[in-house]
Amino acid sequence: MQNSAIRRTRRANRRSLRTTLRRRAAANRLAASCRRRPRSLATVAVASGVAKDIVTGVANGLRSVAKRLGFIPAEQARTKRTVAGGRGHRTRSVAHWTLGQVRALIAAYKPRKPEFVAAVALIAAFAGGAR
Repeated sequence: MQNSAIRRTRRANRRSLRTTLRRRAAANRLAASCRRRPRSLATVAVASGVAKDIVTGVANGLRSVAKRLGFIPAEQARTKRTVAGGRGHRTRSVAHWTLGQVRALIAAYKPRKPEFVAAVALIAAFAGGAR
């Protein structure tokens, strides 16, 4: 009787450790992908650790800064995925930006909301810019 309780506890512990490892590995893969090639502003924000409910607002703010400065994205892509989760049914155009471009956008972006200020600090630390 006691052995089955110990076995069950160990199995549950290993399951939670595997889940943590999978989550951490996925985050590292995403971060490495953002460092290697241009990605969307929302993807860079997610990779830097910004909360998912704030990502869209920060990405929109950075897009408006890019438009104001006349920046052109490194590449254009087509995707069906959405930031909100799930799969979209229509393809949409997505602008991909290099980390150097993201650093320049962050330098010119002056958000007012405290959540956005914290998010920009996370993105700046991820992109290698001082903020």
